[in-house]
Amino acid sequence: MDIKNYLLQAGFIDLLLDAVCVVDRNGRFVYVSAACKRILGYEPHELKGQSMIDLVFPADRERTLLAANEIMAGEPTLNFENRYVHKAGHVVHIQWSACWSETHEMRVAVARDITERKLAESRQAALFAISEAAHGAEDLLALFRCVHQLIGQWLPAVSFSVALREQGALTFPYHVDDHPLEQHSPVRHLSEEVILSGQCVMRVADHAPSWLGVPLTTQNGNIGALVVKSLLGEERYTEQHKDLLQYVSTQVATAIERKQLHARLQYLAQYDALTHLPNRDLLYDRLHRALASAKRDNECLAVLYVDLDHFKLVNDNYGHAVGDDLLQQTARRLTLCVRESDTVSRMSGDEFVLVLERLKLPEHALIVAEKIRLNLSQPVFVGNHTLNIIPSIGIAVYPEHGEQAQQLLHHADTAMYRVKKRGRG
Repeated sequence: MDIKNYLLQAGFIDLLLDAVCVVDRNGRFVYVSAACKRILGYEPHELKGQSMIDLVFPADRERTLLAANEIMAGEPTLNFENRYVHKAGHVVHIQWSACWSETHEMRVAVARDITERKLAESRQAALFAISEAAHGAEDLLALFRCVHQLIGQWLPAVSFSVALREQGALTFPYHVDDHPLEQHSPVRHLSEEVILSGQCVMRVADHAPSWLGVPLTTQNGNIGALVVKSLLGEERYTEQHKDLLQYVSTQVATAIERKQLHARLQYLAQYDALTHLPNRDLLYDRLHRALASAKRDNECLAVLYVDLDHFKLVNDNYGHAVGDDLLQQTARRLTLCVRESDTVSRMSGDEFVLVLERLKLPEHALIVAEKIRLNLSQPVFVGNHTLNIIPSIGIAVYPEHGEQAQQLLHHADTAMYRVKKRGRG
């Protein structure tokens, strides 16, 4: 007996951790070693006579058949990777090395389970990819799109949703699915369950889509959830998918928190914290843009400087909390007096500046100013107090009163003080 037959008969091949398989010209198993049980869940006798391609994950079948044809054409293949479906239903990553025996018309292959290695590689790739996305994305929406694309490379994620808990309410800044996001939609219920429990939730069924939701957790707590859905007929979610998505979610949650902080800092740099109107810096930027547009299109614009008469007495008599409420109500009333394309800003204290763009006639600025005067002169109710405030308004018109931003602001400011000297209002 030669050594090869001895090894085969003695069962030494069944001691190998890698599986040894022999497939005939028609692609059916002739022999499989015991390792197939560990790798694919099947006993050797269950696989004999079965078609090899039926065990391959559907998305990998075409390229697997191409590789098999090359092997049978006399080209040995080393380290070919594809996915198989385990007897239990989950996907297993396999690395093959195979050759063709022309004498026996058999394809002989050695298969190694590389699922754990693939998972480790995916985790490492996720760490770098999510980190790059967090730094490269312009805003949260761009980040979510990038994360969706990345996660789709590691697990089925045609449907992908991001749920965030903001001020007690559940919002969905990113939702990609064939079904709209409704009050009783599965993705909403699953998101609420994940956020409430702080735990991963996986739902897998034989004849229904698979769902997987993981919490978005940072050092400050649970801020939301990532939810993916695997469509019917696609790869079903496994514990490995859950572990990977949970690992990714930690990176995503940190990136979201950083983006939110950055957006908040940008907002504070451009908007007044009390009234949420554009501040002085943003006003200058918008006025410069408006002037450039007016010069290019030969149009008219106006700058209105608004000051609340005797506002200091409100703070002195009723306190700063009442004064702050008055300023907030003034900001809302001013916004209602102009178009969305116009700018209402808080210059400082009780001074507001408005930029009215694309005026057909300079006289239209007077109409808006009168509308503002009447609106702001209406009684303001703050708690138990009724306040009567009269505004003083100065107007500057481009190009009559200047062609530069500073010239127009100075003219409107000077005009406003002239109104005060003449008796206010």
